[in-house]
Amino acid sequence: MSPTLGPTRTEKDFVEHIRKTIETDPNAQWIFVVDQLNTHLSEGLVRLVADACRFKGDLGKKDHSGVLENMASRGEFLSAPDHRIRFVYTPKHCSWMNQIEIWFSILVRRLLKRGNFASLEDITDRIRRFIDYFNATLAKPFRWTFTGIPLRK
Repeated sequence: MSPTLGPTRTEKDFVEHIRKTIETDPNAQWIFVVDQLNTHLSEGLVRLVADACRFKGDLGKKDHSGVLENMASRGEFLSAPDHRIRFVYTPKHCSWMNQIEIWFSILVRRLLKRGNFASLEDITDRIRRFIDYFNATLAKPFRWTFTGIPLRK
C-alpha cells in the first residue's frame, strides 16, 4: 500500500483513499480511526461502505431522510459495530488521541518545518522518501501514556 498524496483533501479524495485501502484486502475487517472532519462523515463515504458491506437497506436522501439525512446519521451508520468496515471518531478537539495526528506532527517537525521545496513534485517526492525512511528506521508502536486523570481548572 502506498500513501495518498494530493493537492486537495476533498470528500472525493478521502473516499478514493479509503477505497484503495480497502482494496488491499477486500474481505478484511477494517476499523479506521478518524476525527470528525466533514469529509469523514460524507455521503460518498457512506455509499462506499454500504456497497463494500453489501448493505441492502435504503440509505435515504442527503439532507432529507434516512442514513444520509445529516452528519450525525451518517456517522452512526459508519461507526456501526456490526459493519465489516467501520469508523471510530475521536472526540472534537482531541487530535492527540488520533495516532495519525501524532505521526503528522513527526512529519512536520522532521521534514516540513524548515523545509525548502522547489515544486509540488519536490515536496511530494520528499514526503514519500521520508515515509520510506521512517518506516525502515524509526517506526515503532506509539506508547499510550495518558493516565485518565482530568486536568484541574
